[in-house]
Amino acid sequence: MASLALDKVLDRAASVARDVAAPHAEAVDTDARWPEESLRALQDAGLGGLVVPERAGGLGHGLAALAQVCEVLAGACASTAMCFGMHGVGSAVIAAKATEDQHDRYLHPIVSGHHLTTLTLSEPGTGAHFWLPRSELRQAEGGFVLTGSKTFVTSGGHADSYVVSAVDADAASPVGEFSCVVIDADNPGLEWGASWDGLGMRGNSSRSVALHDVALSDAALLGEPGDQIWYVFNVIAPYFLMAMAGSYLGVAAGAFEDMRLHVTQRRYSHDGSRLAEQPVVQHRVGELWAKVERTRQLVRHAAEGGDRGEPWTLPALASAKAEVAECATDVVNGAMTLVGGIGYREHGTLGRRLRDARAAHVMSPTTDLLRLWTGRAVLDEHILAD
Repeated sequence: MASLALDKVLDRAASVARDVAAPHAEAVDTDARWPEESLRALQDAGLGGLVVPERAGGLGHGLAALAQVCEVLAGACASTAMCFGMHGVGSAVIAAKATEDQHDRYLHPIVSGHHLTTLTLSEPGTGAHFWLPRSELRQAEGGFVLTGSKTFVTSGGHADSYVVSAVDADAASPVGEFSCVVIDADNPGLEWGASWDGLGMRGNSSRSVALHDVALSDAALLGEPGDQIWYVFNVIAPYFLMAMAGSYLGVAAGAFEDMRLHVTQRRYSHDGSRLAEQPVVQHRVGELWAKVERTRQLVRHAAEGGDRGEPWTLPALASAKAEVAECATDVVNGAMTLVGGIGYREHGTLGRRLRDARAAHVMSPTTDLLRLWTGRAVLDEHILAD
Protein backbone atom coordinates (compact mmCIF):
# COMPACT_ATOMS: atom_id res chain seq x y z
CA MET A 1 0.00 0.00 0.00
CA ALA A 2 1.26 3.50 -0.86
CA SER A 3 2.54 5.63 2.01
CA LEU A 4 -0.02 8.37 1.29
CA ALA A 5 -3.52 7.30 0.27
CA LEU A 6 -4.69 8.34 -3.18
CA ASP A 7 -7.49 10.53 -1.83
CA LYS A 8 -4.94 12.49 0.20
CA VAL A 9 -2.70 12.80 -2.85
CA LEU A 10 -5.60 14.16 -4.89
CA ASP A 11 -6.52 16.60 -2.11
CA ARG A 12 -2.99 18.01 -2.21
CA ALA A 13 -3.01 18.21 -5.99
CA ALA A 14 -6.39 19.95 -5.94
CA SER A 15 -5.08 22.53 -3.46
CA VAL A 16 -2.13 23.33 -5.70
CA ALA A 17 -4.41 23.47 -8.75
CA ARG A 18 -6.84 25.85 -7.05
CA ASP A 19 -4.43 28.06 -5.11
CA VAL A 20 -1.39 28.20 -7.40
CA ALA A 21 -1.92 26.81 -10.89
CA ALA A 22 -5.28 28.46 -11.63
CA PRO A 23 -4.24 32.01 -10.66
CA HIS A 24 -1.13 31.75 -12.88
CA ALA A 25 -2.72 29.88 -15.81
CA GLU A 26 -3.53 32.91 -17.96
CA ALA A 27 -0.04 34.39 -17.57
CA VAL A 28 1.57 31.01 -18.26
CA ASP A 29 -0.39 30.83 -21.50
CA THR A 30 -0.08 34.47 -22.58
CA ASP A 31 3.63 34.76 -21.83
CA ALA A 32 4.53 31.15 -22.79
CA ARG A 33 6.04 30.94 -19.31
CA TRP A 34 7.13 27.69 -17.68
CA PRO A 35 4.81 27.14 -14.65
CA GLU A 36 7.54 27.20 -12.02
CA GLU A 37 5.29 28.32 -9.16
CA SER A 38 2.92 25.39 -9.63
CA LEU A 39 5.65 22.79 -10.03
CA ARG A 40 7.49 24.02 -6.93
CA ALA A 41 4.20 23.95 -5.03
CA LEU A 42 3.68 20.33 -6.04
CA GLN A 43 7.15 19.52 -4.77
CA ASP A 44 6.48 21.39 -1.53
CA ALA A 45 3.26 19.37 -1.17
CA GLY A 46 5.32 16.18 -1.15
CA LEU A 47 4.19 14.98 -4.58
CA GLY A 48 7.55 15.01 -6.38
CA GLY A 49 8.07 11.33 -5.60
CA LEU A 50 4.51 10.31 -6.52
CA VAL A 51 5.55 7.28 -8.60
CA VAL A 52 8.88 6.57 -6.92
CA PRO A 53 8.70 3.25 -5.02
CA GLU A 54 8.37 3.34 -1.26
CA ARG A 55 11.65 1.43 -0.91
CA ALA A 56 13.33 4.54 -2.36
CA GLY A 57 11.38 6.87 -0.10
CA GLY A 58 8.66 7.75 -2.60
CA LEU A 59 4.89 7.62 -2.31
CA GLY A 60 4.76 4.33 -4.19
CA HIS A 61 1.87 5.15 -6.53
CA GLY A 62 1.56 4.16 -10.17
CA LEU A 63 -0.32 4.82 -13.38
CA ALA A 64 -3.75 5.45 -11.84
CA ALA A 65 -2.46 8.08 -9.45
CA LEU A 66 -0.41 9.86 -12.12
CA ALA A 67 -3.39 10.00 -14.50
CA GLN A 68 -5.73 11.35 -11.83
CA VAL A 69 -3.26 13.94 -10.53
CA CYS A 70 -2.65 15.16 -14.08
CA GLU A 71 -6.41 15.40 -14.63
CA VAL A 72 -6.83 17.53 -11.51
CA LEU A 73 -3.96 19.82 -12.47
CA ALA A 74 -5.03 20.23 -16.10
CA GLY A 75 -8.43 21.46 -14.99
CA ALA A 76 -6.54 24.56 -13.83
CA CYS A 77 -3.46 24.67 -16.10
CA ALA A 78 -2.69 22.10 -18.79
CA SER A 79 0.97 23.10 -19.00
CA THR A 80 1.43 22.41 -15.29
CA ALA A 81 -0.15 18.99 -15.73
CA MET A 82 2.03 18.07 -18.69
CA CYS A 83 5.27 19.21 -17.03
CA PHE A 84 4.42 17.32 -13.85
CA GLY A 85 3.33 14.30 -15.88
CA MET A 86 6.64 14.13 -17.76
CA HIS A 87 8.45 14.48 -14.44
CA GLY A 88 6.48 11.45 -13.31
CA VAL A 89 7.41 9.48 -16.43
CA GLY A 90 11.08 10.35 -16.05
CA SER A 91 10.98 9.43 -12.36
CA ALA A 92 9.44 6.05 -13.16
CA VAL A 93 12.08 5.32 -15.80
CA ILE A 94 14.94 6.20 -13.46
CA ALA A 95 13.40 4.19 -10.61
CA ALA A 96 12.68 1.04 -12.65
CA LYS A 97 16.22 -0.37 -12.45
CA ALA A 98 18.00 2.30 -10.43
CA THR A 99 21.50 1.63 -9.14
CA GLU A 100 22.51 2.73 -5.67
CA ASP A 101 24.24 5.74 -7.21
CA GLN A 102 21.10 6.68 -9.15
CA HIS A 103 19.04 6.36 -5.96
CA ASP A 104 21.32 8.82 -4.22
CA ARG A 105 21.85 11.15 -7.16
CA TYR A 106 18.30 11.33 -8.53
CA LEU A 107 15.58 9.51 -6.63
CA HIS A 108 16.32 10.90 -3.18
CA PRO A 109 16.30 14.54 -4.41
CA ILE A 110 13.14 13.81 -6.43
CA VAL A 111 11.41 12.46 -3.33
CA SER A 112 12.57 15.35 -1.14
CA GLY A 113 11.19 17.88 -3.64
CA HIS A 114 14.52 19.25 -4.84
CA HIS A 115 14.77 17.70 -8.31
CA LEU A 116 12.62 17.74 -11.46
CA THR A 117 13.32 15.37 -14.31
CA THR A 118 11.75 14.81 -17.73
CA LEU A 119 11.75 12.57 -20.77
CA THR A 120 13.91 13.35 -23.82
CA LEU A 121 13.03 10.89 -26.59
CA SER A 122 11.63 12.64 -29.68
CA GLU A 123 13.93 13.60 -32.54
CA PRO A 124 13.42 15.86 -35.56
CA GLY A 125 14.19 13.08 -38.04
CA THR A 126 11.96 10.33 -36.67
CA GLY A 127 8.90 12.33 -35.62
CA ALA A 128 6.30 10.34 -33.69
CA HIS A 129 8.46 7.20 -33.80
CA PHE A 130 10.09 7.93 -30.45
CA TRP A 131 11.39 4.34 -30.15
CA LEU A 132 13.71 4.85 -33.15
CA PRO A 133 16.35 7.31 -31.91
CA ARG A 134 19.19 8.37 -34.18
CA SER A 135 21.26 10.02 -31.45
CA GLU A 136 24.36 7.94 -30.86
CA LEU A 137 26.02 6.66 -27.73
CA ARG A 138 29.60 5.50 -28.16
CA GLN A 139 31.75 3.95 -25.52
CA ALA A 140 34.70 5.92 -24.20
CA GLU A 141 37.15 5.49 -21.36
CA GLY A 142 35.17 5.45 -18.13
CA GLY A 143 31.78 5.84 -19.79
CA PHE A 144 30.11 7.12 -22.93
CA VAL A 145 29.94 10.06 -25.33
CA LEU A 146 26.51 11.11 -26.57
CA THR A 147 25.86 13.02 -29.80
CA GLY A 148 22.66 13.91 -31.63
CA SER A 149 19.62 16.09 -31.27
CA LYS A 150 16.25 15.93 -29.53
CA THR A 151 13.07 17.91 -29.96
CA PHE A 152 9.87 18.69 -28.03
CA VAL A 153 11.55 18.23 -24.66
CA THR A 154 8.97 19.17 -22.02
CA SER A 155 10.46 21.46 -19.35
CA GLY A 156 13.42 21.91 -21.67
CA GLY A 157 16.06 24.13 -20.09
CA HIS A 158 14.29 24.03 -16.70
CA ALA A 159 14.46 20.41 -15.51
CA ASP A 160 17.34 19.25 -13.34
CA SER A 161 17.92 16.08 -15.37
CA TYR A 162 16.91 14.51 -18.67
CA VAL A 163 16.23 10.86 -19.54
CA VAL A 164 17.67 10.53 -23.06
CA SER A 165 17.48 7.69 -25.60
CA ALA A 166 20.26 6.80 -28.05
CA VAL A 167 21.47 3.95 -30.26
CA ASP A 168 24.87 2.34 -30.00
CA ALA A 169 27.28 4.07 -32.39
CA ASP A 170 28.81 0.68 -33.26
CA ALA A 171 27.49 -0.29 -36.69
CA ALA A 172 27.55 -3.95 -35.62
CA SER A 173 24.93 -3.36 -32.91
CA PRO A 174 21.49 -4.92 -33.48
CA VAL A 175 19.03 -2.76 -35.44
CA GLY A 176 16.32 -1.29 -33.21
CA GLU A 177 18.30 -1.74 -30.01
CA PHE A 178 18.85 1.41 -28.00
CA SER A 179 19.69 2.56 -24.50
CA CYS A 180 18.68 5.33 -22.14
CA VAL A 181 20.92 7.53 -20.05
CA VAL A 182 20.18 10.24 -17.52
CA ILE A 183 21.94 13.57 -18.03
CA ASP A 184 22.31 16.38 -15.50
CA ALA A 185 21.16 19.80 -16.67
CA ASP A 186 24.59 21.31 -16.09
CA ASN A 187 26.42 18.64 -18.07
CA PRO A 188 28.62 20.31 -20.72
CA GLY A 189 27.55 19.81 -24.32
CA LEU A 190 23.81 20.59 -24.12
CA GLU A 191 22.81 23.43 -26.44
CA TRP A 192 19.18 24.46 -26.11
CA GLY A 193 17.19 25.80 -29.04
CA ALA A 194 14.76 28.68 -29.13
CA SER A 195 12.08 29.14 -26.52
CA TRP A 196 8.81 27.30 -27.12
CA ASP A 197 6.13 29.39 -28.84
CA GLY A 198 3.34 26.92 -29.49
CA LEU A 199 -0.31 27.38 -30.34
CA GLY A 200 -1.28 25.64 -27.11
CA MET A 201 0.40 24.07 -24.10
CA ARG A 202 2.38 27.27 -24.13
CA GLY A 203 3.98 26.84 -20.72
CA ASN A 204 5.56 23.48 -21.53
CA SER A 205 8.93 24.90 -22.56
CA SER A 206 8.90 22.17 -25.20
CA ARG A 207 12.30 22.87 -26.69
CA SER A 208 14.91 21.25 -28.90
CA VAL A 209 18.39 20.43 -27.69
CA ALA A 210 21.62 19.60 -29.53
CA LEU A 211 23.90 17.07 -27.85
CA HIS A 212 27.51 17.94 -28.63
CA ASP A 213 29.83 15.13 -27.51
CA VAL A 214 28.21 14.95 -24.09
CA ALA A 215 30.60 13.00 -21.83
CA LEU A 216 28.88 10.62 -19.41
CA SER A 217 30.13 8.19 -16.82
CA ASP A 218 29.05 4.55 -16.73
CA ALA A 219 26.72 5.53 -13.87
CA ALA A 220 24.52 7.48 -16.30
CA LEU A 221 23.28 4.33 -18.04
CA LEU A 222 19.79 3.19 -17.03
CA GLY A 223 19.59 -0.58 -16.85
CA GLU A 224 21.81 -2.51 -19.25
CA PRO A 225 22.89 -1.54 -22.78
CA GLY A 226 20.05 -2.26 -25.21
CA ASP A 227 17.54 -2.55 -22.36
CA GLN A 228 15.21 0.05 -23.69
CA ILE A 229 12.66 -2.10 -25.52
CA TRP A 230 11.87 -3.48 -22.07
CA TYR A 231 11.64 0.07 -20.74
CA VAL A 232 9.42 1.17 -23.66
CA PHE A 233 6.71 -1.43 -23.06
CA ASN A 234 6.94 -1.77 -19.29
CA VAL A 235 7.62 1.80 -18.15
CA ILE A 236 7.87 4.52 -20.79
CA ALA A 237 4.74 3.83 -22.85
CA PRO A 238 2.37 3.10 -19.93
CA TYR A 239 3.42 6.14 -17.88
CA PHE A 240 3.73 8.40 -20.90
CA LEU A 241 0.26 7.48 -22.16
CA MET A 242 -1.38 7.88 -18.76
CA ALA A 243 0.30 11.22 -18.06
CA MET A 244 -0.98 12.57 -21.36
CA ALA A 245 -4.39 10.93 -21.07
CA GLY A 246 -4.90 12.39 -17.62
CA SER A 247 -3.76 15.84 -18.72
CA TYR A 248 -6.05 16.07 -21.75
CA LEU A 249 -8.94 14.53 -19.82
CA GLY A 250 -8.46 17.39 -17.35
CA VAL A 251 -8.70 19.88 -20.22
CA ALA A 252 -12.01 18.31 -21.28
CA ALA A 253 -13.37 18.17 -17.74
CA GLY A 254 -12.33 21.76 -17.12
CA ALA A 255 -14.09 22.94 -20.27
CA PHE A 256 -17.21 21.03 -19.29
CA GLU A 257 -17.26 22.70 -15.88
CA ASP A 258 -16.69 26.16 -17.41
CA MET A 259 -19.68 25.55 -19.65
CA ARG A 260 -21.86 24.09 -16.89
CA LEU A 261 -21.33 27.11 -14.65
CA HIS A 262 -22.13 29.47 -17.51
CA VAL A 263 -25.36 27.82 -18.62
CA THR A 264 -26.66 27.49 -15.05
CA GLN A 265 -26.05 31.18 -14.33
CA ARG A 266 -26.89 32.82 -17.67
CA ARG A 267 -30.35 34.41 -17.85
CA TYR A 268 -32.12 35.96 -20.82
CA SER A 269 -33.03 39.58 -20.21
CA HIS A 270 -36.31 39.43 -22.17
CA ASP A 271 -38.01 36.77 -20.04
CA GLY A 272 -35.66 35.96 -17.14
CA SER A 273 -35.31 32.29 -18.12
CA ARG A 274 -32.00 30.51 -17.64
CA LEU A 275 -30.00 28.98 -20.45
CA ALA A 276 -30.03 25.72 -18.48
CA GLU A 277 -33.82 25.52 -18.89
CA GLN A 278 -33.61 25.18 -22.68
CA PRO A 279 -34.19 21.56 -23.83
CA VAL A 280 -31.59 21.68 -26.58
CA VAL A 281 -28.98 22.86 -24.06
CA GLN A 282 -29.97 20.12 -21.62
CA HIS A 283 -29.63 17.52 -24.39
CA ARG A 284 -26.19 18.72 -25.46
CA VAL A 285 -24.94 18.96 -21.89
CA GLY A 286 -26.03 15.37 -21.37
CA GLU A 287 -24.07 14.27 -24.42
CA LEU A 288 -20.93 16.08 -23.31
CA TRP A 289 -21.17 14.72 -19.77
CA ALA A 290 -21.41 11.16 -21.10
CA LYS A 291 -18.40 11.69 -23.38
CA VAL A 292 -16.23 12.94 -20.51
CA GLU A 293 -17.37 10.26 -18.08
CA ARG A 294 -17.00 7.24 -20.36
CA THR A 295 -13.55 8.45 -21.40
CA ARG A 296 -12.59 8.90 -17.74
CA GLN A 297 -13.71 5.35 -16.98
CA LEU A 298 -11.57 3.97 -19.82
CA VAL A 299 -8.52 5.89 -18.58
CA ARG A 300 -8.98 4.61 -15.03
CA HIS A 301 -9.69 1.06 -16.20
CA ALA A 302 -6.52 1.04 -18.30
CA ALA A 303 -4.39 2.61 -15.57
CA GLU A 304 -5.63 0.31 -12.83
CA GLY A 305 -5.11 -2.71 -15.08
CA GLY A 306 -1.59 -1.55 -15.81
CA ASP A 307 -0.85 -1.13 -12.12
CA ARG A 308 -2.01 -4.71 -11.51
CA GLY A 309 0.02 -6.02 -14.45
CA GLU A 310 -3.02 -7.34 -16.33
CA PRO A 311 -2.17 -8.87 -19.73
CA TRP A 312 -4.90 -6.94 -21.58
CA THR A 313 -3.69 -3.46 -20.69
CA LEU A 314 -1.64 -2.53 -23.79
CA PRO A 315 -4.62 -1.90 -26.11
CA ALA A 316 -6.49 -0.25 -23.24
CA LEU A 317 -3.61 2.14 -22.53
CA ALA A 318 -3.20 2.98 -26.21
CA SER A 319 -6.94 3.48 -26.71
CA ALA A 320 -7.21 5.63 -23.60
CA LYS A 321 -4.94 8.34 -24.95
CA ALA A 322 -6.56 8.15 -28.39
CA GLU A 323 -10.06 8.40 -26.92
CA VAL A 324 -9.01 11.29 -24.69
CA ALA A 325 -7.74 13.20 -27.71
CA GLU A 326 -11.15 12.82 -29.39
CA CYS A 327 -12.93 13.68 -26.14
CA ALA A 328 -10.89 16.80 -25.41
CA THR A 329 -11.35 18.41 -28.80
CA ASP A 330 -15.05 17.45 -29.03
CA VAL A 331 -15.93 18.58 -25.51
CA VAL A 332 -14.10 21.89 -25.70
CA ASN A 333 -15.69 22.63 -29.06
CA GLY A 334 -19.10 21.65 -27.71
CA ALA A 335 -18.64 23.74 -24.59
CA MET A 336 -17.66 26.78 -26.64
CA THR A 337 -20.74 26.36 -28.82
CA LEU A 338 -23.02 26.27 -25.78
CA VAL A 339 -21.35 29.25 -24.12
CA GLY A 340 -21.51 31.29 -27.33
CA GLY A 341 -19.68 34.51 -28.09
CA ILE A 342 -18.54 34.97 -24.50
CA GLY A 343 -16.52 31.76 -24.77
CA TYR A 344 -14.96 32.89 -28.03
CA ARG A 345 -13.43 36.07 -26.68
CA GLU A 346 -9.69 36.62 -26.73
CA HIS A 347 -7.80 35.41 -23.64
CA GLY A 348 -10.84 33.44 -22.52
CA THR A 349 -10.42 30.20 -20.59
CA LEU A 350 -12.24 28.13 -23.21
CA GLY A 351 -10.05 29.55 -25.95
CA ARG A 352 -6.97 28.45 -24.02
CA ARG A 353 -8.45 25.01 -23.45
CA LEU A 354 -9.27 24.68 -27.16
CA ARG A 355 -5.68 25.40 -28.14
CA ASP A 356 -4.36 23.06 -25.44
CA ALA A 357 -6.74 20.26 -26.46
CA ARG A 358 -5.67 20.35 -30.10
CA ALA A 359 -2.18 19.16 -29.13
CA ALA A 360 -3.60 15.82 -27.95
CA HIS A 361 -3.81 14.41 -31.47
CA VAL A 362 -0.30 15.40 -32.52
CA MET A 363 1.73 14.66 -29.40
CA SER A 364 3.49 11.34 -29.88
CA PRO A 365 2.21 8.69 -29.98
CA THR A 366 -0.30 10.29 -32.36
CA THR A 367 -3.94 9.19 -32.42
CA ASP A 368 -3.52 7.32 -35.71
CA LEU A 369 -0.48 5.48 -34.38
CA LEU A 370 -2.33 4.51 -31.20
CA ARG A 371 -5.26 3.13 -33.21
CA LEU A 372 -2.77 1.06 -35.19
CA TRP A 373 -1.15 -0.26 -32.01
CA THR A 374 -4.53 -1.12 -30.55
CA GLY A 375 -5.56 -3.09 -33.61
CA ARG A 376 -2.28 -4.95 -33.72
CA ALA A 377 -2.46 -5.81 -30.02
CA VAL A 378 -6.01 -7.12 -30.35
CA LEU A 379 -4.99 -9.21 -33.39
CA ASP A 380 -1.84 -10.52 -31.66
CA GLU A 381 0.40 -8.83 -34.22
CA HIS A 382 3.73 -7.23 -33.34
CA ILE A 383 3.10 -3.68 -32.14
CA LEU A 384 6.21 -2.21 -33.80
CA ALA A 385 5.91 -4.25 -37.01
CA ASP A 386 7.10 -1.32 -39.12
